[in-house]
Amino acid sequence: MKAGASLSTGTAAREAAVEAGMAARDALGGEPASLAVVFASPHHADRAAEVVEGVREAASPGRLIGCVGESVLGGDREVEGEPAVSVWLAALAQPVETFHMRFVRTGEGGLFGGYLWPDGVPPDRLHLLIADPFTFPVDLLLRHLSPGAVVMGGMASGGSGPGRTRLFLDDGVVGEGAVGAVLSGVRARTLVSQGCRPVGDSFTVTRAKGNVVHELGGRPPLERLRELFAGLPPADRELISQGVHVGRVIDEYKTELGPGDFLVRGVMGVDPESGALVVGDRVEVGETIRFHVRDAATADEELRALLDLEARRGRPAGGLLFTCNGRGSRLFGAPDHDASMVYRAFDGLPLAGFFCAGEIGPIGGRNFLHGFTASLALLEEDG
Repeated sequence: MKAGASLSTGTAAREAAVEAGMAARDALGGEPASLAVVFASPHHADRAAEVVEGVREAASPGRLIGCVGESVLGGDREVEGEPAVSVWLAALAQPVETFHMRFVRTGEGGLFGGYLWPDGVPPDRLHLLIADPFTFPVDLLLRHLSPGAVVMGGMASGGSGPGRTRLFLDDGVVGEGAVGAVLSGVRARTLVSQGCRPVGDSFTVTRAKGNVVHELGGRPPLERLRELFAGLPPADRELISQGVHVGRVIDEYKTELGPGDFLVRGVMGVDPESGALVVGDRVEVGETIRFHVRDAATADEELRALLDLEARRGRPAGGLLFTCNGRGSRLFGAPDHDASMVYRAFDGLPLAGFFCAGEIGPIGGRNFLHGFTASLALLEEDG
């Protein structure tokens, strides 16, 4: 496969899309584009259809998906708060399938429609998924997918409320549900950097209900947290004061645990009377959790280490980066952190992406909806 990417900061929607689309097309060296993945800043939301038209005019891709995102990235740049259109094109050996999914609520919960996920997913198939956070429960979908499915993507962040999301699909724009693309005959090397590090000991959950943890190792979680706090250096105490997280072990049979073995979730609240913790996910009795902290230095170090490992495996054809809207200059104090690090790690990788309201990517062989992560799909032809 071949990939090309380009970013335009033009203020006119159609012209910016044409400019980025033509530059990305030229990088393909004359091969037809099988797929376009397109991201536009909110400045172009009211002319989202013109963005799609401009890319199709410039590059004539076989299929197209994308969205309006709070901020967009391309190459080594992250454009925050300014107009931008980012276009990523791929020339693939096998046809691309695109789809539009909806979630319909029923008296028994709800149903997903629009695309039938296969029971057995071949290892050379990647699903890209971009969803409206107001109408599509991605976490519910991911819990029901069969093992082996690899899903990468994010929640569209460009809409300020219900009905304001703009998702791109082939020749048009939709305002709800989720859009996706199925890429066959490719190998996806996935990387999910959660930007956290563990502190203290691990504990077994001995009493919990739903997302409320009542006991860790037979004692209230708040007691465990206070003991941990008392033994930490001042810098880590400050981080815990700003926000504490828990890491849930994905594989309980694994004896040595590293950064990629925890699914990190935020602590949403504490009951000072009972000492219970409210976690941003369902927690089961018997599982292992460990407290985590997050800061810019940790996020930088983890992403750098993961990229170093991937770089040793060779340069892929292209990459798609779904990074949290809580990262960027908000976390690192300056723009371009994640994009420039990925771009440099692979010697000018054709790269595009956007700042998400939730990122989709696999941890420990299972797909999850994350927050504060940088989720990266590195694509190369299978075989």
